[in-house]
Amino acid sequence: MDKILSEIKFDAKFIRGHTLQPRWYKIFKVFLILGLIGAYGWLFGGAKTLLFCGVFFGLSLAVHFLYRVKTRRYTHSWLDFQVQEENGKLTYQRIGIYYYLMICANLIISVTLSQILL
Repeated sequence: MDKILSEIKFDAKFIRGHTLQPRWYKIFKVFLILGLIGAYGWLFGGAKTLLFCGVFFGLSLAVHFLYRVKTRRYTHSWLDFQVQEENGKLTYQRIGIYYYLMICANLIISVTLSQILL
């Protein structure tokens, strides 16, 4: 259990401090996601919204773990995740098209499943 908690802390620290997205976007996307969930709930009801959230956040967690594994805990470049070492410190370029395509696919799959299954 301690190993899992330490890995969660590692990821949380990375997510807070990374430069893959502008700082304003990291804050904005929280409000964007909450707004989309609220609108989805208002339009389609609680059950569809819960299913949508479960599928979307599950798939997004899978994307997170995919990047985490393929980049060896954010230390190696993979696809659009570019890592460079400057003066002994790792620096990151902005995340690219593959990541956002995966998130869009997650959104489409989540909406489709929540509409078809309930």
